[in-house]
Amino acid sequence: MRKPLVVALCALAFAGAGAAPAVAAAPSPTGADTTTGASPTTLMDVVNDTVGTAADTLSGLTAPKEGAVNFAGTVSLSNCSGSVVRMPDSAADDPALVLTNGHCLESGFPAPGQVVVDQASSRTFGLLNSSGSKVATLRADRLLYATMTDTDAAIYRLGTTYAQIKSSYGIDALTLADTRPQAGTAISVVSGYWKRIYNCSIDGFAYRMKEGDWTWKDSVRYTSACDTIGGTSGSPVVDGATGTVVAVNNTGNEDGERCTVNNPCEVDEGGNVTVRQGINYAQQTYRFPACFGVDNKLELSASGCAVPKP
Repeated sequence: MRKPLVVALCALAFAGAGAAPAVAAAPSPTGADTTTGASPTTLMDVVNDTVGTAADTLSGLTAPKEGAVNFAGTVSLSNCSGSVVRMPDSAADDPALVLTNGHCLESGFPAPGQVVVDQASSRTFGLLNSSGSKVATLRADRLLYATMTDTDAAIYRLGTTYAQIKSSYGIDALTLADTRPQAGTAISVVSGYWKRIYNCSIDGFAYRMKEGDWTWKDSVRYTSACDTIGGTSGSPVVDGATGTVVAVNNTGNEDGERCTVNNPCEVDEGGNVTVRQGINYAQQTYRFPACFGVDNKLELSASGCAVPKP
């Protein structure tokens, strides 16, 4: 679980983006994401805007090439990354959804075994265009689903439809794939928080992954080129060939420790533990489309819905 440098970024916000020294905005490679509220008038919203400018400078990124995976539809949160997503059968007039990690909730980490469903939310998200510029602030009206059990995911519902987003900003939502990805697939991890894209491949899958008190199933393991950092939690993992979202980025082993917070370990069917220092992971998302029906309503009792339930 990842963490941006909140203290340094707060100082940076007070100082102003124009005078930001590079060192002040450098990402931290350690620690869990903080869980700060997301009212549009809070300091963290100022930080979001400041991070946008500072991260562009730090990364030295240029606008993505035509046809390549880009930032369109990704969002920045106060403490994480995320994306506006649609199910394969979502309609243009459905309320839009935002996908991020369960450990990115404003209220803190869900406990092992806890599943949060249908709660009021007014969280805000900075919507990015293809080049990574913030073009709008979107607001949730419900937190539909969140958990850190078996997976690490949260899905918010916006008070805005896909059609309204498209009409106002020319941006389409990313589509969640409804089939399991394969090892060797070329992927991009797209961070709206840092405005940075990591390109690598799926190296394989962890039967079980343990981190602190939490256990996740069938986790995606990246090849080493996706050396994700603090603030990338919640980033969509995009299939380079199809452009669909196949997973949500969530953690990595930082110090070589065994099964501790920020140092997940892999556990195979026989209970054997493997530690891969410097390797990062994501949680698959192909199970979610079966759990959403007409008007993007969450239907945990639907046939084929296999995500954890309350």
